[in-house]
Amino acid sequence: MPAGSSAKRERQYEHVKESAKQRGESEKRAKEIAARTVNKERARSGESRTASRTSTQDPKSASERGGERSHSGAQGPTKGQLYAEAQKKNIEGRSSMNKQELRRALGR
Repeated sequence: MPAGSSAKRERQYEHVKESAKQRGESEKRAKEIAARTVNKERARSGESRTASRTSTQDPKSASERGGERSHSGAQGPTKGQLYAEAQKKNIEGRSSMNKQELRRALGR
């Protein structure tokens, strides 16, 4: 944790680190995830001297996002993410579609 960080951020760091370890991440990776998460939250709330544009302008905080972006790998977005997109685009019959059908309806 950076010098001068608040007790709240210390607790947040420990909580995120422990959660990552419970999910099977290594100690090193858990520390990295926790540090990045806390630093982004500090930037969003104006507690840090410098902040990247994505830290301050991303509409969702790291805790709200909850790994959404991690689903762009081998199998792409989850069925739930595809369904939410179909809902926004008001695609008919989306509730009875499977993942592949949702992909086709969305033009992916």
